Amino acid sequence: MLSSIPPAAGCLLISEPFMLDPNFKRSVILLTEYSEGGALGFILNQSGEYLLGDLLPEVSYSEIPVFFGGPVANNTLHFIHCCPDKIEGGIEIGAGIYWGGDFDEVKKLITGYSLKMDEIRFFTGYSGWTPKQLDDEIKEDSWMVTDKLDKEMIFGKNEENLWREVVKGLGQRYAHIANFPENPELN
Repeated sequence: MLSSIPPAAGCLLISEPFMLDPNFKRSVILLTEYSEGGALGFILNQSGEYLLGDLLPEVSYSEIPVFFGGPVANNTLHFIHCCPDKIEGGIEIGAGIYWGGDFDEVKKLITGYSLKMDEIRFFTGYSGWTPKQLDDEIKEDSWMVTDKLDKEMIFGKNEENLWREVVKGLGQRYAHIANFPENPELN
């Protein structure tokens, strides 16, 4: 078994190195909800095809990237942030990281250049699991789980290497996985 930590809101899911589903290939997911009703999270390391201005033309600061949060409801916009003093109403999911909040205030803050790109992250869609589905996938070794959250890592600009860095952060037992080739046939 790859992981012995049970999933919970505020943990990270790391896909096993050879996951075939292209939506989750070498992905790191911030789990924001986990209950008997299922689980929900956002992929942190898959750049999306939009900038915020493409989706919200009324917001003048349009250079903020929008990430692909997952294949479910990809016509929806979500956000996480680390500034509850600026954005009220968010749900703390761990380590000073918040999910959602007053969206009208977010738009005002962005338009007024009062939010930095390392304080907020937007997603189209989300990753979701039905009751017990995520638990079954973890038992099948599709996911590694860690509760080591780092705001700088989550809001940083290192999405290309994020999977590798998170795997290395799991400790010596997993470090060798970080160097597996994406396609073992090319090895």
